[in-house]
Amino acid sequence: MKIVTIVGARPQFIKAAAVSRELKKHPAIEEVLVHTGQHYDQNMSQVFFDQMEIPKPSHHLEVNSMSHGAMTGAMLEKIENVLIAEKPDGVLVFGDTNSTLAGALAATKLHIPLIHVEAGLRSFNNRMPEEINRILTDRVSSFLFCPTETAIKNLSDEGFANFQSRVIKCGDVMLDAALYYGEKSSQNSSIIKDQNLEKGRFALATIHRAENTDDPKILGNLISALNSINQSAPVIVPLHPRTQKLLEGIDTKPQFKIIPPVGYFDMIELIKGCHCVLTDSGGLQKEAFFFSKGCLTLREQTEWVELVEVGANLIVGTDPEKITDGYKKMKDCQNDFDHSLYGGGQASKNIVDCLLKELKA
Repeated sequence: MKIVTIVGARPQFIKAAAVSRELKKHPAIEEVLVHTGQHYDQNMSQVFFDQMEIPKPSHHLEVNSMSHGAMTGAMLEKIENVLIAEKPDGVLVFGDTNSTLAGALAATKLHIPLIHVEAGLRSFNNRMPEEINRILTDRVSSFLFCPTETAIKNLSDEGFANFQSRVIKCGDVMLDAALYYGEKSSQNSSIIKDQNLEKGRFALATIHRAENTDDPKILGNLISALNSINQSAPVIVPLHPRTQKLLEGIDTKPQFKIIPPVGYFDMIELIKGCHCVLTDSGGLQKEAFFFSKGCLTLREQTEWVELVEVGANLIVGTDPEKITDGYKKMKDCQNDFDHSLYGGGQASKNIVDCLLKELKA
């Protein structure tokens, strides 16, 4: 059995590492990895392959730094050529990026079974490009591997029982990665010492989504809120190069510590060491939970509603007052961080077992 796995962005490298490690256990499966190039520099890409022992990509498409339409179109064309050459039994995509959608369209038009890991998530905000990507990918998938009951319900509500697809609850592959690499991170990262941070005494924040960074007023509000929090406890922000450049166009200047994007081991150690996470990232909301840290979501909604329901996540949007008030409530979060919400670390095994049984049936 040959599986072509398509990745392009940081969260996908993490998910692919977990699933690829499970695929390697089965000699009957050949995995061909395709890197679209969506995240392409050392800190956003190569460091993950090096640290997480992800197989070297067989194909690197080098598609990046374009508008959404141009990027997706260029990826679609190049992925189609790869699939025609490789003739796989299935195409595996993760999450909700432009790489995900391009891979989904290429596979479907060539009538190759499409496997979507992290299916069924919904923020119900169609202004987010990620929401469009995940909805369209789900609709053309043959196998929809869902991390939660909420994801299963979303697909049921959208009528997926009437479609020719399999909907399977498998758990969350990001938990698989967190549990596996969490045991290795302290031996492979010195970031807490290097940044002169004191464990349990700082806040970790990330900002990268277009709806937060492309509007100067919203970006200014977020910087203002983090400046305010920084007066009571240090704030550290690993910042995407795109967001760093956009900071030059706003009046409010950061007073907190900004560092370049970090690898997975460094990020795990920052999460372990902080007392609270503030983010507009979907993946980091879960990673905070996996390492028993409260999280403030810098958006108006989240696809991970179960984290809000159990009190581990507080949606604060982009209003500075709501963010600072939420921080006071969440910084000493003592909730029950029950990993059974996300499958207990067996998601990758569940996915591979299913594919071995059913993909060629």
